[in-house]
Amino acid sequence: MRKGAQIAAIAILCGVAVLALCAGWVTPHSYSFQFRELPNSAPSANHLLGTDALGRDLLSRTLYGTRVSLFLAPLAALISTLIAGILGILSGLLGGWWERIILSIADLSMALPLLFVLIALRAMLPLDVAPVVSVGVTFLLLGLLGCPSSLRVLLAAVRDIRESDYLLLARSQGAPLRRIIFRHVFPNLRPILLAQFWISVPFFVLTESTLSMLGLGVAEPMPSWGNLLRGLEDVSSLHANPWKLAPLVLLIVVLICFQLLLPSQEEST
Repeated sequence: MRKGAQIAAIAILCGVAVLALCAGWVTPHSYSFQFRELPNSAPSANHLLGTDALGRDLLSRTLYGTRVSLFLAPLAALISTLIAGILGILSGLLGGWWERIILSIADLSMALPLLFVLIALRAMLPLDVAPVVSVGVTFLLLGLLGCPSSLRVLLAAVRDIRESDYLLLARSQGAPLRRIIFRHVFPNLRPILLAQFWISVPFFVLTESTLSMLGLGVAEPMPSWGNLLRGLEDVSSLHANPWKLAPLVLLIVVLICFQLLLPSQEEST
């Protein structure tokens, strides 16, 4: 049952990714071009999902927004997992004051709400930055600030490995630190690293969506799921064009698919 659900989730994610990559072929309209005579128009042969309040093609913006959110969130998750893995392995193996300092920084970071920290840091930057810069800054901040929770999980795992018989034997034989990391520690941490990566992806998608809904994430006119959801504030237009809910439905479907792909507890151990 779970295997079939995972296969279906992979198929859906691949289909969404292909549509996002082929956005230029799926729809002929630019995501930023405004059809000023057609604001909030209903679906038609020329605009399959209608247009938004500025007359921009909603299908085009949905596909290009999917490209931004769906492909950059895994990149941010990869950055976060790599940082957590490096710090967790080094602090767990070295112990002592290295471990205490890194653990204290992680605890301090987790004590501060991530969303509020991201809002504060993003608000320090000019609001009129180029869209490409806003994308890079948003997902880089997510990757850098989203690693403390993963770091604690990995540090706990490295502590168990540090006291294992095979690692004590390797140390007694004079194995260098690099060999210990790549031959003994990293292979045992691989399932945990993979699980933390998959957990981080939907979390970063939701966090970016929240930031963009507040106007502090991906800047206009570049679309993302977050600033597409801002268009749902106009409830009156939803009655005329319920297809405006398409980005929200797509976001929910993608998050469910990522949840289905999370390794089970048996697979992680």
